[in-house]
Amino acid sequence: MKCPYCNAIDTKVIDSRPAEENSAIRRRRQCEGCGRRFTTYEKLETMPFMVIKKDCSREAYDRSKIESGIIRSCHKRPVSSQQIKQTIDEIENEIFGMEEKEVDTSVIGELVMKKLKDLDEVAYVRFASVYREFKDVNTFMEELGKLLKK
Repeated sequence: MKCPYCNAIDTKVIDSRPAEENSAIRRRRQCEGCGRRFTTYEKLETMPFMVIKKDCSREAYDRSKIESGIIRSCHKRPVSSQQIKQTIDEIENEIFGMEEKEVDTSVIGELVMKKLKDLDEVAYVRFASVYREFKDVNTFMEELGKLLKK
């Protein structure tokens, strides 16, 4: 590891410990040249995960997009921020568990709807109305009918 102060190549590790909920390793290092100390973090390198949009374009996966959709759907609902975070974590675990390099937005959208249905039915209907692009009241009522039958 190169020293950020004097650019010397020789550094030694003084201390190592888990960081970021055991998903990284924090290393305290000391430069052999100038003697100054600095910290580095070692993380598992993951492959970039791509999302295929409706228009067949591709973009990098962005957790904040799922988060903003769920937060909007849960606005003024009795859903805590911890429940929202846990729901997003569950969705991500399912997506990454597929071990695919690319996933359609439709797959992600259906996962979000499935999780929201269990979390809060009003949030589910709100998300579905935007995601499924309800064109009129009849389409909206059909979705509500499906929800009421279950």
